Amino acid sequence: MKKNRFLALGLFSVFVWLGVNHFLLDDNFIAKPNNYIDENLDDFELRLKIEVETHNLIRENIKQLNYSSHEENYQFNKQISNSSSVVILIIACNRPSISRCINKLLKYRKSKDEFQIIVSQDCIHERTSQVIKSFGRDLIHIHQPDQKDIQVPSKEKKFSGYFKISRHYKWALNQVFNTYNYGTAIIVEDDLDVAPDFYEYFKATLPILQADETLWCVSAWNDNGKFALIDRNDPKLLYRSDFFPGLGWMLTRKLWMELMHKWPHSYWDDWMRHPDQRKGRSCIRPELSRTKTFGKIGVSNGLFYEKHLKYIYLNEVPVDFTKLNLTYLLKDEYDNNFVAMVYRAPLVSINELKNKQISHRDPVRITYYTKNNLKSLTKIFGLMDDFKSGVPRTAYKGIISFTYDNRRVFLAPIKEWHNYDPSWQ
Repeated sequence: MKKNRFLALGLFSVFVWLGVNHFLLDDNFIAKPNNYIDENLDDFELRLKIEVETHNLIRENIKQLNYSSHEENYQFNKQISNSSSVVILIIACNRPSISRCINKLLKYRKSKDEFQIIVSQDCIHERTSQVIKSFGRDLIHIHQPDQKDIQVPSKEKKFSGYFKISRHYKWALNQVFNTYNYGTAIIVEDDLDVAPDFYEYFKATLPILQADETLWCVSAWNDNGKFALIDRNDPKLLYRSDFFPGLGWMLTRKLWMELMHKWPHSYWDDWMRHPDQRKGRSCIRPELSRTKTFGKIGVSNGLFYEKHLKYIYLNEVPVDFTKLNLTYLLKDEYDNNFVAMVYRAPLVSINELKNKQISHRDPVRITYYTKNNLKSLTKIFGLMDDFKSGVPRTAYKGIISFTYDNRRVFLAPIKEWHNYDPSWQ
């Protein structure tokens, strides 16, 4: 911009200098009688007026260029500052009830500068758009532009919604990381409530995520977070999990750069759970969920909702995680302490536990050996019983932690366990 300014001023100066010299040195101008001089003076005055107006126009253009330059610099600097900031990305479509989700996020947010909110809407649904727009400058509203039908294999026609969701996620994450240049994103679906300490949870776990390359996400969700399966007296308890939980989760720009070029056409969450993507990495997840879904109706047609999801307990006791030492979640320390604790727990049978034949209140361990054995145990306790790429929900090194009759229970493989079996589906 400086180069353009100097060039414009230089051209103007040369133009004025040539004009003045032309009239002052022209022999005809000097030799003519007074009436000719008057005419030439009038002509000179007119030309000078034009030149002044031209100068003013150039100056105004330069001013505008400078303004644009400042705007560009501001936006550029803003993007640079975003690179170390965290954004809440709400994935939206056609739910006007998104207002419930946004209201909770705004209620608990202490700083707009620290946590910007971007709502990415996919569907052409005016009522939902109006609800989002009603929040004004409290958030940024963007709209996924590609609304064309997606070519779906004939046998998967009824699952076309999953293809659209995957397309939307890819576009929205590209916007957040490559257009707005944020360094970290927390993804929230439009049908989630959040806990009062939602922001503190993610703010405190981000440094752990960044420091440990064996972690690739932080989730606010516990798949087995039902009222009877959790220790409500320990809301600060966090775990590592080999199962990708989703439903309110945080990832870094670095991870998106790894995933974006191979992002799937559909079923993105199960794709994330495949060994080719997970690469042995884990997520952090809480004992008490910091998100809870209220969206019974969706592309999954309420799958799991009536049986599991509506019973998830949303934490109500705020924990200031930023004041806690969470380094116990780093892999080496966690493996030494958590895994050792599990295998120190006394081994009991399912009958002893259910019939209350255990004299102490300490944690206990139940061993499983086969896929069907584990599925039977999860059904007995009311846990989610499905596997993704061989990984049970919430499991870490094959261990599932929950409470039964207010006692900590570990479903665990044999101590010599090495890895998950992808055939367990």
